Parts: sequence; structure tokens; C-alpha cells
Amino acid sequence: MTAALSHQTVLLREAVEALTIKPAGVYVDGTFGRGGHSRAILEQLGPNGRLIAFDRDPQAIAAAQAMNDSRLTIVHRAFGDLAPVLHDVGVSVVDGVLLDVGVSSPQIDDGERGFSFRFDAPLDMRMDTTRGETAAEFLATAEIRDITEVIRNYGEERFAFQIAKKIVAARSERPLATTGQLAALVREAVRTREPGQDPATRTFQALRIHVNQELEQLALVLPQALDVLQPGGRLVVISFHSLEDRIVKLFMRKLVKGEPDNLPRGLPVQHVAFEPKIKIHGKAQTASDAELKANPRSRSAVMRVAEKLR
Repeated sequence: MTAALSHQTVLLREAVEALTIKPAGVYVDGTFGRGGHSRAILEQLGPNGRLIAFDRDPQAIAAAQAMNDSRLTIVHRAFGDLAPVLHDVGVSVVDGVLLDVGVSSPQIDDGERGFSFRFDAPLDMRMDTTRGETAAEFLATAEIRDITEVIRNYGEERFAFQIAKKIVAARSERPLATTGQLAALVREAVRTREPGQDPATRTFQALRIHVNQELEQLALVLPQALDVLQPGGRLVVISFHSLEDRIVKLFMRKLVKGEPDNLPRGLPVQHVAFEPKIKIHGKAQTASDAELKANPRSRSAVMRVAEKLR
């Protein structure tokens, strides 16, 4: 399959409305994907507006470059590099940051990328195919303990140790090189699974998160996004996994409470340090019934919105 596969952008209208676009504003789309959010933002920007879009995927970068819009700056970097990239492109403050976290449908549906157990393909799983360690390379050398921790922590898989044992035993006989090999091993190790879910689901998710350092990138970008937002600017985050949403929720909760960072206990602190830094807009939002019907992959999406106060 090719990168031109159809992609339905999740919470498209809701996310762009939450940004409250100013025609002459400057905005960041942390994951261009196939440009659903970016196109909607550009539709509301005037000739003096600007959008800086990030993506790690070379196919996404090619799709962005094909748009040929002078207001769009596309950057082939992870959004965890937000602050240095904005400095490099001459931007000091922005009016809004949108983060659509996780893997995109074209990446999953392109069997050659190795994200899905539905296709027998090279065990890659990298969002950026130009750099970094593949899932196959990680599994070829990692200790049982490390494989177990990845699958348990990122996949919330209770049979993580059994799966890791299977992987290490199998690789001693021949290299674990394809998604089909891995899926077969996991199905042997997982004794029970929720109805309708493939036994390999959690393991593939965990390895993808690990290979791409998805949670680390999210933890890196959130404070950078707050720093570059000007007062009144909006931070909009769409996550698709409970671990991602937990990071976002705790980050926002701390800023609402105005908790100072890394201060020793008992140190005198001015009252202003405890004032809220953000205001949360509404409750966590999920896909509507209509969107769920049209796009079942939106079922796990959770959107949170915050506005910078100072």
C-alpha cells in the first residue's frame, strides 16, 4: 500500500475551533500526518498568518511540500524539538499549538511500515524511516527484562514476560525479522484475550511506542509549548492512549494549581508563583457518535484544551 491511503482526521472541527484561529496568527501543528488539521488551520489564516508543521515521517513531509503554500513551514523533526526549531525559523511566540499524538492511519495501513500485524512485512515500526533503531533491531539484542518492561509498561500486557521469553528463545534459532513472525509468537504466549482483540495488539502498540519514544516526546513538548505560547494562546492535545492522556492531564492539572517546579520544601516563594498558569477549557472531549460511526479509529481519541494565562 502507498502513502496516498485515505486518512480521516480525528476531531478535525473540534480541534481547530479550540485554537480560536486569528487570521494573522502564528500556529504550530505538531504532527502534519496527511494535513487534515493543517489545511483547516490554513483555511482560516489570512495572507499574513503562519503555520509551522512538524512530522517525522518522510511521506508526510512529501505530502506537506506538495501543498506549496507560502504560509506553511514544514519541518522534518519530532515535535519534542519544538523550541529549537521555532528559534531556527525565527519564531519566538505563537498563538496556538496543536498536538495530534500517536501513529497515523496511513502508517498503520501501509503494511511495509511494519506497524500492523495484519500484514506480513519487515518489522520496522519507525515513524522516521531515515534514522533510529527498528523494532527488529531492538528485539534482536534486548534482554528479557528490557523486552518485558517495554511490553508491560507501554502495552499494559499482563503476559509480557511470557512474550519476552518466546521472543528470546525464537531469536536464538533465527532472526525475528517480520511482523508475521512476531505476531505468531505473541499468539502462542498470550493465553486469553478480550473478545474481538487480536492477542498481538498490545505488544505491537508497546513496541511502536518504544521505538518512536512517543511518551518521551510528549513529555518533552508540553513545557516547550507552554513557553512559546503568548498569553491567551491555546494548547490543544489529542491523545489516543491512556498513558498519553495521563501525561497531558497531569501536566495541565499542575499548571492550573500553579505549582512551582523543583523547589525545595520550606523555601520562601512569592505568591505569584502559585497563581495558575493556564485555564482549562471544558472537559476532556471525545469523538461524536457520528464520527465514531464514520471512523471507528476515533474511539480512543481524547482532546484536552488549555489557554495560557501568563
